[in-house]
Amino acid sequence: MKRTLILTVMALVLTVAAHAGGLMTNTNYHIAFDRMMARGATFDIDAAYSNPAGMAWGHEGWQLSLNFQKPWQFRNIEVNGTKYEGKASAPIVPALFASYKHNRWALSTMIGIVGSGGFVEYKQGVPMYNMLLQGLLAQNGITPDQYSLDSEMKGKQYIYGGQLNFTYRLADCLSAAVGLRANYYDGYYRGHVRAENHPQLGELAKLLLDVDQKGWGFTPIISLNFHKGGLTLTARYEFRTKISTENSTNVLDAGLGTNLINAMIARDPAAAQAKMTALSQQLAGYTAPYADGATTRYDMPALLSVAAGYEFTPKLRATLEYHFFDDKNAKMAGDRQKELTRGTHEILAGVEYDINEKFTVSIGGQRTDYGLSDGYQQNTSFACDSYSIGLGGAWNITEKLRLNAGYFVSLYSDYQKPTSYGTETYSRTNNVVGVGFDYRF
Repeated sequence: MKRTLILTVMALVLTVAAHAGGLMTNTNYHIAFDRMMARGATFDIDAAYSNPAGMAWGHEGWQLSLNFQKPWQFRNIEVNGTKYEGKASAPIVPALFASYKHNRWALSTMIGIVGSGGFVEYKQGVPMYNMLLQGLLAQNGITPDQYSLDSEMKGKQYIYGGQLNFTYRLADCLSAAVGLRANYYDGYYRGHVRAENHPQLGELAKLLLDVDQKGWGFTPIISLNFHKGGLTLTARYEFRTKISTENSTNVLDAGLGTNLINAMIARDPAAAQAKMTALSQQLAGYTAPYADGATTRYDMPALLSVAAGYEFTPKLRATLEYHFFDDKNAKMAGDRQKELTRGTHEILAGVEYDINEKFTVSIGGQRTDYGLSDGYQQNTSFACDSYSIGLGGAWNITEKLRLNAGYFVSLYSDYQKPTSYGTETYSRTNNVVGVGFDYRF
């Protein structure tokens, strides 16, 4: 087994929430994204994230928007005809937007969960942890019929972000914006595997883990917006965000039970000592990254976004957008980014139509293509290329208050990875529903 075993297990919650975007980055905060996808050329309140420079053409005065999304996702592995089902979930995911515009300048802000976020629990544990202890016992002549395995694993990860932008219209058709986002990482990993109930030896082996991780990172952001007639062209660049988390370790205990050690020594003292020394070195390699005070990197990659929007009529608008996430140069736990063949490419398109002054409908799509490889994919943390489709609408309840509602689904391509014991097939599903309110003062 590789030293990165525990690192990959600990990374299992990186993509369990209301996720659209790169491997470490969310792009869906406002419900307008859920219902249209391509929002890189908008002047509405969600431009505070997707097109900060476009706020120069937004609503004069104050705006406020509050959004709520509910995701649900399945992550399955199939090998040799056996299917392992995993369910990941998150509570209601909120996001807040606000802006103020006066003549040629604007201030805007966005607060949300910017780097995935959610909870995952395996009540029977995860195969890689279970196999670790089973392998250690097998090395010492203990077969599965001689013990029972008690195993459980759960984790949480949130990267909260608060972004502030300043926008200025440089000319009648050109504006620019600069911004900064503060990102706070908050996660934990709790789990155990125990081999026990042997008639003579009691507890045979254990692996116990209870670790909290927290860290900060900052993201500079620049953007440009060209707008003339019905045409809007935009570009936005987010610099790489270095996030280094520090462990607060409550429990970290791995090894063989005392009774088993004593039995090994009694049977063959010289051989037992050599085995225990080798075992100690092996376990030290597995557990060192989660020692108290140790640090782990969870960088968010640099992001380039360009978009073209066109207003065909006062009622009909369309946008085409491209994203590049430089995931390969953003450090991950265990340096897994080195296994990627390249960064992530995304293409988005969306159309929006005003039925009348009260109601708007929209639809959009997104293609996400990661630079995946067999070395990157792991049982407990894997990705699949996908197509996403979003649809929904907006209702102008009053001149000041708008209701947005949307739904999107991601359709993933299965990934097949050959192994020594058969071909593993990774598959995923993802659904998100959302509702939000925009208010203009």
